[in-house]
Amino acid sequence: MAKFNSKYLKPFKNIYVIVLIVFVVWMLFFDAHSFIFHRELNAEINELEYQKEHYKQEIERDSKAIKELSTEEGIERMARETYYMKKPNEDIFIIEYEDSIPKQDNNE
Repeated sequence: MAKFNSKYLKPFKNIYVIVLIVFVVWMLFFDAHSFIFHRELNAEINELEYQKEHYKQEIERDSKAIKELSTEEGIERMARETYYMKKPNEDIFIIEYEDSIPKQDNNE
């Protein structure tokens, strides 16, 4: 009987303390609105906000590209730079620097 009269167990004899502890444990771990569930939702919200900002930047970049390609000069510039197209009777020289040429192994 001496074990139950300990000074550490004395607060647990009060019914209000027991109910409070059960309530706190229930709200933290088992309830549908638990602390753990809210932490997961907040992490998901942060990830979605990051994605939202990323897609806004992508939309701005694509809008600039569309605006540039809407003109005749923009289309011509894109065709020349990307696809190396040329006008008739025109010569194109592609200059490569040593830094842009990939290095090859001599062992092959």
